[in-house]
Amino acid sequence: QVQLVESGGGLVQAGGSLRLSCAASRRSIINIDVMGWYRQAPGKQRELVATITSGGRANYVEFAKDRFTISRDNAKNTVYLQMNSLKPEDTAVYSCNAQWTDWKNDERNYWGQGTQVTVSS
Repeated sequence: QVQLVESGGGLVQAGGSLRLSCAASRRSIINIDVMGWYRQAPGKQRELVATITSGGRANYVEFAKDRFTISRDNAKNTVYLQMNSLKPEDTAVYSCNAQWTDWKNDERNYWGQGTQVTVSS
């Protein structure tokens, strides 16, 4: 089991930046296969933003490339999402996700409560 707590959301003007944090507890992120950031805008389905593996490999969806950076600090047991050049269409609730395969070969999947990001034009 893992607990995920996001922070860092808020209101920012278009073109601005925010850094989101996802602090994990009860399990080291070293032992989490993949951690990711997702977002859900009002009236839309949740969508993937970026993922990072336990080995540090990052992957981004198209809209996040060149503007967003996912990173991890194993010592702080935290994953970050640096968001630059924000646009009004980036407005959404951003949630942290953790996935791994346990010793029984079962897939484990946990979510944080989310943090609101609002980008004004």
